[in-house]
Amino acid sequence: MMTFKSTALSNDQLHRFVFDNTPIRGNTVRLQDTYNTALQHVDYPPLLKNALGELMAAAALLVATLKLENGALILQIQGQGPLNLLVVECSASLEMRATAKWQGEINNQSFTELIGNGHFVITLDPKDGGQTYQGIVPIEGDSISEILQNYMERSEQIETRIWLACDQQSAAGMLLQKLPDLPEQDADAWARTGFLAETITDEELLTLPAETLLTRLFHEEDVRLFDPRNICFRCSCSRKNVSNMLKMLGMTEVDSIIEERGEIEVNCDFCNAAYVFDKVDAEELFAADITPPVSKTKH
Repeated sequence: MMTFKSTALSNDQLHRFVFDNTPIRGNTVRLQDTYNTALQHVDYPPLLKNALGELMAAAALLVATLKLENGALILQIQGQGPLNLLVVECSASLEMRATAKWQGEINNQSFTELIGNGHFVITLDPKDGGQTYQGIVPIEGDSISEILQNYMERSEQIETRIWLACDQQSAAGMLLQKLPDLPEQDADAWARTGFLAETITDEELLTLPAETLLTRLFHEEDVRLFDPRNICFRCSCSRKNVSNMLKMLGMTEVDSIIEERGEIEVNCDFCNAAYVFDKVDAEELFAADITPPVSKTKH
């Protein structure tokens, strides 16, 4: 029996669903405008377009499983091969940004060959002064979905299955998760739903509405689909953030760069916004840090 609360179709939405009377929950996600906006400023090789799309879909799927009222989840794949870095940031309100760094030619390498000896880094940043959580583990798996599944099972002890797809125009994904602290009335439910989900194709992930997709996969299961959440691109860069970064360099270093180049221009890796600081800007930047001398008055 399928129970749906919404039949809306959007290119940029996340849908949550649960299997009634089981400890199994899931999410589906589709990204089109968000994906294209995030990648529009850089001419990425096709393999990196696919990898970024899959990691964006994965970030949205994972954020929806967290009790994260504010802040953001940051997923990073750091490699020592042609691919140096993949990074996606997704806020609790499903605002996303993404970027990648690479060197040399990227053609038909496998994902493992692209990364070389790398690490997977997952960061929970509360953005409110609270404690930041960060996990760093070696990369285990030949795809982004395998890397994330292995991380969730070994580091978080939560059985998780993830399916991801990207065709360089849009990205999509589905997640199933078995919660360890809920009662299990149907001992075969996890194996059965996983077996059914394995029949999904990339085309179905990328094109079918959530209702149609779940009906095709789980038409004999008791599934409840909740109202969707919208997703959008948003970069959190700002002149204030760049100013703080320059202040960390120190006045001497900043003055030296301006003396050599006439100005400092900092471009955001995520949205390509340019922030320019000249000599006057630099003086104002450090003016607040210069304490005026205390005048001595004789009485």
